Amino acid sequence: MSKIALVDDDRNILTSVSISLEAEGFEVETYNDGQSALEAFNRRLPDMAVLDIKMPRMDGMELLQRLRQKTQMPVIFLTSKDDEIDEVLGLRMGADDYVKKPFSQRLLIERIRSLLRRQQAMETNEVGTTEDTKVMVRGSLTMDPLRHAVTWKGDEVTLTVTEFLLLQALAQRPGFVKSRDQLMDVAYDDQVYVDDRTIDSHIKRLRKKMRSVDSEFSSIETLYGIGYKYNEA
Repeated sequence: MSKIALVDDDRNILTSVSISLEAEGFEVETYNDGQSALEAFNRRLPDMAVLDIKMPRMDGMELLQRLRQKTQMPVIFLTSKDDEIDEVLGLRMGADDYVKKPFSQRLLIERIRSLLRRQQAMETNEVGTTEDTKVMVRGSLTMDPLRHAVTWKGDEVTLTVTEFLLLQALAQRPGFVKSRDQLMDVAYDDQVYVDDRTIDSHIKRLRKKMRSVDSEFSSIETLYGIGYKYNEA
């Protein structure tokens, strides 16, 4: 049974998310500020933490910074920001993913499961033997699923779990079109409903991150009304 720590100053979120996670078989600990969470983590680390960014006493950014001094346990940020400042800063500091408020609890649970699977694979030093786990090289792109590592022309690109899964799905078969429905199946559990615009938004941010290391990146092509494909470069 994996232990999940929820850190948020909104008691409604702590209560509702705890109930959902416990129903899925997780052990849950809750904290309403970063300082109390850090004190508990110093005694015993959970398997994973879900952190709000804006909190009293110690915010999520500072808590993450303290945690990364001694552990690489998976961390998901909860953020209510509309812009990408917190997302980008958090990922650079070592967060593994982020979920924007208001959020689907089913989506959060799927992101938690995905990160725990990745962490277990890294800790047991699994050797990738399938298309989904082995290191993939497509021209200038290299993806290591077990380490959640992406490089483009040798430069590291920091992606969320969802962005990684979408890029992996597209790059596995260069030149072949993936519809939005197919990409939704890759990135989300079939019990989670998302619309086409959600996939488009992820692709837009994925392109932006790739262009942050290569302004001429154009390997993800949009086929309007159909979907997307990856062109090997």
